[in-house]
This record gives sequence, C-alpha cells and structure tokens, in this order.
Amino acid sequence: MDRINVPPPGPMDLPLSLLEMGCSGRFELITHPSPGLPFPPQSTLPNGLPPTSLSLEAEVKKQFLQDPGWLPLHDADFAFQRFLKVTQRNVNADSLLNCAVSPLHSGLSVIRDPTTGMLLDFTEVSLENTGLSAKNSLSLQRKPGPPSESLRGSNTNYPFLPGGMEELTLDQIKNKSELEQDVDFENDLLQVPPGFKDGMDFTDKETKVAKPEVNLMTLLSSSDDVTDLDVEAEAKEEGQTNKNPAKLPRTNSLEDLGIKDAASSSSRFSKGKDSNSKQKPDETKKWAIPVDISSPCEDFYKRIPHPAFKWPFELDVFQKQAILRLEAHESVFVAAHTSAGKTVVAEYAIALSQKHMTRTIYTSPIKALSNQKFRDFKTTFGDVGLLTGDVQLSPESSCLIMTTEILRSMLYNGSEVIRDLEWVIFDEVHYINDAERGVVWEEVLIMLPDHVSIILLSATVPNALEFSEWIGRIKKRHIYVISTLKRPVPLEHYLYTGNNTKTQKEMFLLLDAAGNFLTKGYYAAVDAKKERTSKYAQSFGTKNTSQNTTASQDRAVWLTLLHFLSNRQQTPVVAFTFSRTRCDENARSLDSMDMTTSIEKAEIHSFFQKSLSRLRGGDRQLPQIVLMRDLLKRGVAVHHSGILPILKEVIEMLFSRGLVKVLFATETFAMGVNMPARTVVFDSIRKHDGTGFRNLLPGEYIQMAGRAGRRGLDATGTVIILCKAGVHEMSDLHVMMLGKPTTLHSQFRLTYTMILNLLRVEALHVTDMMRRSFSESHRDTQAHEKRITQLKETLSTLPIVANEGQLSDLLPYYHTVTELHTTRDILQHAILESVNGLKALSVGRVVVVNNKQHLNALGVILQVSNDAVNRTFTALIICDKGNEEGEGNGEHNQAFPHLYNTALFIPEGPCSHTVQKLKLQDITGITVKTLKVIPDRIIDNYQKRQQPRFRTEPPGQAISTATQELLRLAEANPGGIATLDPVNDLQLKSVEVVEASMRLRVLQSSLSEFNCIHSPTFAEQFAKVKERMSVQEELDKLLFLVSDQSLSLLPEYHQRIKVLQSLQYVDNGGAVQLKGRVACQISSHELLLTELLFENALSPLAPEESAALLSCLVFTQNTQVEPHITNTLQEGIDRVLSVAKRIGELQRDCGLPQTAEEFVGQFKFGLTEVVYCWARGMPFAEIAQLTDVQEGTVVRCIQRLDEVLKEVRQAARIVGDSVLGSKMEKASLAIRRDIVFTASLYTH
Repeated sequence: MDRINVPPPGPMDLPLSLLEMGCSGRFELITHPSPGLPFPPQSTLPNGLPPTSLSLEAEVKKQFLQDPGWLPLHDADFAFQRFLKVTQRNVNADSLLNCAVSPLHSGLSVIRDPTTGMLLDFTEVSLENTGLSAKNSLSLQRKPGPPSESLRGSNTNYPFLPGGMEELTLDQIKNKSELEQDVDFENDLLQVPPGFKDGMDFTDKETKVAKPEVNLMTLLSSSDDVTDLDVEAEAKEEGQTNKNPAKLPRTNSLEDLGIKDAASSSSRFSKGKDSNSKQKPDETKKWAIPVDISSPCEDFYKRIPHPAFKWPFELDVFQKQAILRLEAHESVFVAAHTSAGKTVVAEYAIALSQKHMTRTIYTSPIKALSNQKFRDFKTTFGDVGLLTGDVQLSPESSCLIMTTEILRSMLYNGSEVIRDLEWVIFDEVHYINDAERGVVWEEVLIMLPDHVSIILLSATVPNALEFSEWIGRIKKRHIYVISTLKRPVPLEHYLYTGNNTKTQKEMFLLLDAAGNFLTKGYYAAVDAKKERTSKYAQSFGTKNTSQNTTASQDRAVWLTLLHFLSNRQQTPVVAFTFSRTRCDENARSLDSMDMTTSIEKAEIHSFFQKSLSRLRGGDRQLPQIVLMRDLLKRGVAVHHSGILPILKEVIEMLFSRGLVKVLFATETFAMGVNMPARTVVFDSIRKHDGTGFRNLLPGEYIQMAGRAGRRGLDATGTVIILCKAGVHEMSDLHVMMLGKPTTLHSQFRLTYTMILNLLRVEALHVTDMMRRSFSESHRDTQAHEKRITQLKETLSTLPIVANEGQLSDLLPYYHTVTELHTTRDILQHAILESVNGLKALSVGRVVVVNNKQHLNALGVILQVSNDAVNRTFTALIICDKGNEEGEGNGEHNQAFPHLYNTALFIPEGPCSHTVQKLKLQDITGITVKTLKVIPDRIIDNYQKRQQPRFRTEPPGQAISTATQELLRLAEANPGGIATLDPVNDLQLKSVEVVEASMRLRVLQSSLSEFNCIHSPTFAEQFAKVKERMSVQEELDKLLFLVSDQSLSLLPEYHQRIKVLQSLQYVDNGGAVQLKGRVACQISSHELLLTELLFENALSPLAPEESAALLSCLVFTQNTQVEPHITNTLQEGIDRVLSVAKRIGELQRDCGLPQTAEEFVGQFKFGLTEVVYCWARGMPFAEIAQLTDVQEGTVVRCIQRLDEVLKEVRQAARIVGDSVLGSKMEKASLAIRRDIVFTASLYTH
C-alpha cells in the first residue's frame, strides 16, 4: 500500500494542549477544547494554575483495591458490604458547609443553702469571653489550642499578654474615636426610648441608704494618735511571731500564688517593714531591692519548716536568702562566682514547682550546657525534659531545659506550656552582652507573662542592680538582688618563668588568696627571666622582643611546668589557649608525657570504647578519634569547637572523673561547662576577638580563672600565667586580675522576625518592645509623667498672652529672638573652639557687653581663664556713675533690647567703670579695635579700691586711660561699632558657621520691623510671654521624651518597615502578608530564605543540592580550599548571591547602614561540597579530607543546617508547595546520619 503523505499537522489540527499544574511542576494534557476557540492559556498564575485534586477513580483504586488492609483474606463478604457502603454513598452537600459550633454564652450555677450546703436550685449565669481563642486573644482565659500545638505553639497563634503591658497610657485612653461620646451613667440619662410613650426611671432608690464602706487603713493613717498604738501592737505581734514560726499561706489556685508578703517577718528581713511596698509602688519607685547577706540567716528553718528540697550540706547565707524569696514567689537575681553554688537556687525552684504541680523552664545559652544540666537534673528530679534545635525528650515534664531561642519562639507562638509556668530560670545571664544573641534574652524577658516569676543566675557583674531595676520596671514587680563576691575556694595567682629542669620551680605568687597584689613577686619574676637572657641581650637589648615563641620553646615550657605540677599533685590542669591550632600543637608536643596509672588507663580505655560503641565502624577510625584515644590514655586532652561533639562529651566526662590530667581548652570551656580543676594555666593573656588582638578583659579572666579550685577537695585554687617570651606588663596584669568585670550592656537590635511577629498581633507594637528594651532603660517615664502633670497645671495658672494692637506680633518676635539666641550660641562656640577665635578674644580686645547690668556697653578684656570648658573673661567695662555694683535696671533687659537696638551705651553723667568676670554669652560682639592695657595693674587697683578704706581713692592711671579710650570709642561710633565677622575675619569656613552667620544677619535685620518693640508695656508683656513659653518648651520636650518619637531605634524601625513593604511582606497598613507569615517561621536570614522560596530557586535542585546550597546560611568561617561543585549547584549559588545583592541594595536604599557587599559577604559557600557529598552518603572520614575546616565545625554546621531545612519545610507547607516540603524532608533525612547525629552522651 502506498504511503500517504499527510501534511505536517498545524497547531489547530490536533485538539491537544499542555497545561502546567500549579507550583508542583506537573503537566496535564488537555484534549477536546471547544471548537473554534483558542486554547486556554498554558499557565495563568505567576507559578501556573493551582493544582487540581487527583481523579476520584485513582483514589478509589488506591484506597480500596490496592490497600491490603481493605482486602481481607477471611471475611470477604463483610469487606464487600463495607465497599458497597462507601460506593453507594448519598451525596450530602451540606456536610461541606462545616461551621464550628458557637460557644455557649451561659452556664449553670448551683444555689446552695448557706448553712447546710444543701442544693436548692440551679441558676443560669452568663459567661464572659466565650469567643476567645489563640487566634484572637492574648488572654490566659482563652481556650487551649489543639494538642499538636501545645508545646511549640503555632505561628498563627497570638502570644499571651506580656507582663507589665496591661495598662493603656493616659493619652491612649483620651484619644477617643469620633463616634465615642462621654456617657455619664449617673446623671442626665434619657428615660424614654425613641418611638416609646413611656420610659423608665433610672434613679436608684436604695443606694441612698447604703453606708459607704469604711477602710480601716485610711482611718489609721489619717489619725496620728492611733499610730503609736499601732507600733506597740506590732511589737507584740513580732514577739508572737518569734514564738511560732510563720506559716506561708497555702493556696489552691495558680492565681493566688502571687503571694503578697506574708504579714509575718518574711517581709521584714530585707528592708525593714516594707509591708506597704506592695501597695504603694509609686512612692518607692525602686523595683530592684538589694538583699543584705552579711549577717547569717538565723530563723531560716523556722520560716521554712518543710522545705521543698533538702541538700546534704549546709547552705550559704546567699542561698538561704534566695530560697526565702522563692518561697514568697518573688523574682531574684543571683550574681556569684562560678562554683559558688548558684545551681542550688535553680534546684529549689524546680522542686517548688513540682510541689505546686506547675512547670519550670531552665534556659541556657549553649546547647552543651543544656545537655549537661539535663543529665544533672534528671538524676536529681527524674521528671525533666529537654528541647534543643534537634532533640526533644519528654516534653510533658514539669521541668523543661531549653535554649533561649526556643523559649522565644514558644512565647511568640503562644505555646500552652506558658499557662502552667511558674518559674523561668536564666542561667549565665551575662551572655546578654553577646552581640549576636544578646537580643534574645531581652525579647524573652519582655515577652514573659505576668504570672511567671524570673530567676536570673549570673557571674558577678557590677551593674546587677541597674539591670534588675530595668526588669522590675518593665515587669512591674520587685526583683531581689543577691550578689556575693565570696569564693568557696579562694584563688592564688602565680607567674611562671621556668623552661627547663633547672628552673622548673620558678613560680612567683602575684595575687594571694586575700586579694592583695604583690609587686615583690612581679619583680622576682622579671629578675628570674632576666638572668637567663644572654649577656649580649642584657647590655644591648634583645634581638627579638616579640611575644611569639617557637614550638620547641613552647614544648620545653609545658613539659617543665607539667612535671612540676604533677610532682606537687596539682592536677587536673586546664590550660587555656586562645587558638585552636595552638591547643592541638601543645597537646601533640607532649608525646613523651604520661600522667596516668595503669588502672586509670584501663578505665579510660573501657569508657572510651563504650561511649563510641554507637558509632559505625568507619567513624571509629577517624584520625581525630584515633589521635584523641592516644592522648587520653596518657591523661592529655583537647577541648575546642573543632573537636567532634561526641569526643568533647567523652573528654568532659573523663575530666570530671579526674582521669584527664591536662586539658588544653579554648575560652568556650569556661563559658558553659561546669567542670572545676585543681589548677588553671593561661598560655597567654592576649586573644583575638574577631577584629584584632587584645588583652583579656577582667570578666573573661575571672570566668576562666574561676575554674580553679574544686569545692570540698582543694583549700585554694592555683592560677598560673606563663611568661614564655617575657613577663607581661604589670599594669596589664593588675587591670586583668583586679579590674571591674564587664557590665551588662544592652545588645538590643531590631530583627525582621521580631518586627513581623509583633506586627501580626494588633495588640502588641514594636515600639512597646523598643521602649521596654534595656537600651532604653534610662527613660524614667513615670517621673516624666509626674512632671508633665505639674507643668500642665502651671501652664493653666499663667496669664494669657496679650496679642492685640501693637503687641499682635509679640509671639513671632519671641520665636525670632530665641532662634537668634541659639544661632549666636552656635557661632560663639565655634569661635571659642577655633584658634583664630581665641586669638581675637585675647587681652586688650574691645568687646560689646550685654548682661543684666549692661546694655551695649564697651569693655576691654584683661584676662582669659585657662578652663577650656567654662571659659571666663575678666574685663573692664564702662558704666554710669553709681551703677558699678548694682544689678542695674535688670528687668528692662528681659526683653533683649540690645538685639534690635545697636546704639552703644554712652554714660549720661560722669563715666565710671567696673571690672567683671564675663561668660561667653555676655559678650555679644568682638569689635575690630584693640587697646594697649596693663591688665595686672588695672585688676590690682580695682580690687584695692573695693576695700572700704580705699573706696574714695581716685582710680589709677592705667584704669583711667583705658576708661577714657573706651568712652572715646563709644562717642565716635554712637550707632554701633564694627565687629569681627566669624567667616571673613576669623576665617571660620565650616558649613555650620557660614550658615549660622548668614542666618544671624537675616534675623537681626528682621527684628527692627516688629511693631511690639514700640509698645509702652512691651517689657512686662515680653516677660510674661517668656515665662509661659519656657514652661511650654519644657512640657514639649518631656512629651517628646515620653513619646515613641524619642526612641533611639525608631528611625531604623521605619527603614526596616520600608524594606518589608517594598518586598511585600507587609502591606501599607502594616498587615502581615503571606510572605511575612513565611518569614515568621524562619529564625535567621529570614529575608533571603523567603525570597528564595518565592522565587522557586530551590525547586530545580535535587534534595542534596538544596541542602548544600543552604549550608551558606550556617557556615561562618573563611576557607582556603576551593570547593568542586556541579553546574546546577553553581547556578544555585549565583542565584543566591544575586538575591542577596538585591536585598542588600534595597536595604541600603531604604537607609540601613549595612552595605550590599557586607550583606552578601555574610554568606559563605565553603562547605557546599562537603554537605553535598555528605548528603549523597559519603563516609565522614572522606568528607573531612575535602576541606580544611575542622571536624567539629563541620558537624556543628550540618546540625544547624538540619534546623534550617526543618524551617524551610514548614515554610513550604505554609505556601502550599508540597513538593518542596517533601524535598526538604528528604534532604534532612539524607544528612541525619552517622557521627553527625549521634545522640548526646548526656541524654542517654
């Protein structure tokens, strides 16, 4: 059969079309479009059409014909009946219109007989707030959400109302909407409703009979003679309370747990009779109350006969005082040195909450610390849970241990745990100084609801009171501050100069246990070091004075020191070294050192094997593990962020058992891990803090040195500072050992997550958060409010300003004059600070003087003071006879007549003179003239004639000459004398000065045009205006300080809102849009991640590629190794960088200070190859070869990456992109394996 040549089909021949399905990337074939019509558009939405549902047929097949659960082997008939039931279902369209049942607005209440308690009747009572839910209310009365959200909350929930935020300010209450009217519910009520004939009489007949309640306290306070009886009664009562121990009130409800100070002595032991401190917080104004711990707490066991928790040892005074406060349900701030026993306070709070059936949250800054505390508290209390980024253990427990970030998200997301919360314990609060994460502490403290009490544990900080005062003020509750400087084990600080067997005993005491700095020891160390330098160096100075020593010199020092210490039984030793490579080198160089016995070796070996038994075979042979096993057996170990987490835990556990004799550690070991040693050694006292090298701060030194001395084991702890190259400067050592520890500073900053989280809840404003931050703690709003009311009252009593006729332009005149004054001040300061200005204002210069006594009088400068801050000028000034001393007609000068009247002062009668000290503001003009004067003679002569017996003497020759000269100048220029111009004559060319001098000319010329100056009553009217305006100005200033406009972060807030609006995270009204909802889910780099999500940048990538790409968000180091990556990944990286650049430029355009380069620069792609290979299943030993980053850092990054992937998965679900969600899940599963995700040894 011949082939028929059919012409190629045109687009209209085949009735087929492809339709892209939504965001999922699927295509569907559309057949039989209606004839004659063009095809429907291939994709209508920016991301295609929304996905349609699967076909019912396929679903039925899958569910009923392929599911083995639906194909029973035995009872086939029954299954068939079930099948028919499903297939022959009646369509019920109404079931789609599902509507939640509206809550009942009333309930039943029982009426009982008051005497017998018998049930008489039921009555219906209306319930309030029945419509409250987590989606519309901040109240604790709202109904709980679904159980799945009870722990972490949901990002559509409202948080609970933060404590201390209840009251609206007066202004908010006064600003009524237009529709609101003041209704007086007592008088003038309308009685007949519209359209009715009769009305209702509202006058209350019975109220007139009822007597007002009598408040005994007001009676007592008003009558003075009764108070004496009151004191006697109190003394009696005190006598009784000493006999019977005070009982704390028992309570059945959580609401009553805010126990007021029990009327017994429990309120008196810290600040005398402060029983009314609760009722009148306005009077005291002090929220932080320091607790005196100098005297022992005698009646502790009387007051708490049945403590919630008992310890095997006797408590210190500060612990007892803290526990008494906890029993009264107060908040405390405990500042004490490491190992002083702050944990006792935390343990008692946990025990109390278990007794009260409430919950406690313990937050710590570091994950490792959380794990350790979990182990410690688990053994003590049993009922303890752990929540960190990747672990969730028994979250229903009464005590939950978590990192601060998780608590923050629980508070923002309205977690149900908060309802039962009684205590939140913040450990290591001095971490609030951390620039990156300090803001989290502040957010949590601000967001905590009212019923939660706060326990803050911190190292010693100088400003504990100020910090507690801030918390007390924002929470409206007292914070009891308990700080102790006592160390349970005192420390001795030594300098060590030995470096061989001959000099190994060269250890010099520098600071003894009592805290005395011994200079003798310092000079001994210097001499010992000097003896060893060569004769050449002693005479000509050393060739290399650098602090750096070679590795072999280091090794000699360490070997010498450790031999010396182990001979003196001073192990275990922690050696703090401020570089990870230095740590490793030092440990490796001790290859000849063996500090363990054979029994200890066996114990270390078995513990090491047991701990690593969970690892896969290959992972047990990692170079780092093999090396560490070798070191550990000899009693040496290394601890820093580059060590694998599981190894770090093994080392910590062995160290706490005393099997590690020398531990080379970086600063992080001192930060969290509570593991004291016998001796602490400082390899150096300089560290690199990310920007440059600097000496250790006193706080850092104390924190690390505090690891020396084990309570109950050592009498004193030994701290040794190595002098390897030379002895450190004495001043540096003194500052470091005895300086003040770092004060707590606010690191509060705005983050997009915080702004979006607060914007989605109407009742909370970002400005509220800013106003309550520690950085704004200097704002004493209450004091300002008081002063504002005073000023308003003053203003209402002042007379109204006259403003008709000639005086109509009095107010504009006042404003012009004030502006003139400020402009002149600016100019004068500029002149004073300039070299030329000071030259001009030197001895002999003729000046124009205006003050209370003089009006446009000429004077000549005799002396200039040396005080640069308040410089004064002694001058001889001409005046009328008889007006040498007096205040003159000072009143007249209130109106500043010299401003519009330039005519110089010429005395009417004989000319006299006076010598005065002038301030800068008294000199209103520097003339072009100078006079030759003899200052000393003039001043001496004038002072002599001030004494009564020389009063009548004629003035000396020098004075009369000068006076005559000044008078001659004044008479020659009666209309005003030429003055030096700051710009042309004094050569001050800065923009401010030029602008100010031009402005000054304009203002001065405009003054003569005012009418009011010709009015006869001008002076007194001007004084009235001035008085009124000065009150008004102070009032305006205070109102500004109280308002949000004065917040230091407000401009940045507006800039960030602008960024969010232009990226469409919020609309112009400030309502959070879909993009904003997604960004709320993400804790760091929220803008970049959300943009990548909405641009579908992750869709084309495979799961392992997307994991590799996102590693740039968690990796922060620089690497030298160039990663080898696939093309798709390279495209992904370019895309991320372009998005980041766009965001960076937008931020810059909106006014944020960070440059686009800085913004892009924070994303580092050094680990992309490592993560990509890890997600594809490459063993850890091999990926460690791909990079120069240390193993521990790689593990940390992959763990944090897992948290990011979880957040992206959540975000993808919100957007409705299920494909991306499942891809993220796959990526997460691919990286969660082997050594990177072995469970912590502490949690098992």
